[in-house]
Amino acid sequence: MELMEAMKQRHSVRSYKACKLDDNVKESLQKKIREINEKSGLHFQLIADEPKAFDSFMAHYGKFSGVTNYIALVGKKGADLEEKCGYYGEELVLYAQQLGLNTCWVAMTYSKVPGTFQVDDGEKLTVVISVGYGETQGVVHKSKPADKVCKTNGEMPEWFKNGVEAALLAPTAMNQQKFLFTLEGKQVAAKAGMGFYTKLDLGIVKYHFEVGAGIENFSWK
Repeated sequence: MELMEAMKQRHSVRSYKACKLDDNVKESLQKKIREINEKSGLHFQLIADEPKAFDSFMAHYGKFSGVTNYIALVGKKGADLEEKCGYYGEELVLYAQQLGLNTCWVAMTYSKVPGTFQVDDGEKLTVVISVGYGETQGVVHKSKPADKVCKTNGEMPEWFKNGVEAALLAPTAMNQQKFLFTLEGKQVAAKAGMGFYTKLDLGIVKYHFEVGAGIENFSWK
């Protein structure tokens, strides 16, 4: 499955089947996490077969069920931590989709279970991502019109249009899609709007934009 296909097929899933991750799939996911941590300096961790984090009032209120596997997005504290976690977390989400797994970004509706993951000095847990075999494949989210999330001076190049369309496929907190891409020549500026987790969302949509536009076609401003 190509990345663009994974973007189109991937939707948030909150209910999972009661089965363990396939051993080969689990190892592939662990390998991808190691690769991401090495290149990003982050400290992502897969927690498998752990049902307590999503067995709380908040998790049930958030309509989560059957969640026993999740990824803790941990990294060094800093102004860019949320954006980095969004960017590299979405790389991992789409890889999971390619492996035949389902996922959901989770900000608040889970419990921190002592001893399940490691947060070193100077680090912080941002969010987690539930992962497993979904009861369904989720549903398509509504998107804003492309002209509401981008601005160009002059004619819009095809690659920029493709990038914006890919960004609109990205998951954002409460589907708020509070971001703006601006084109100046071959440079693209990406800006987060006001709201909950918009910095995290910015990282997610920037990853989508790169895949859709082709990183060889532009540079970030």
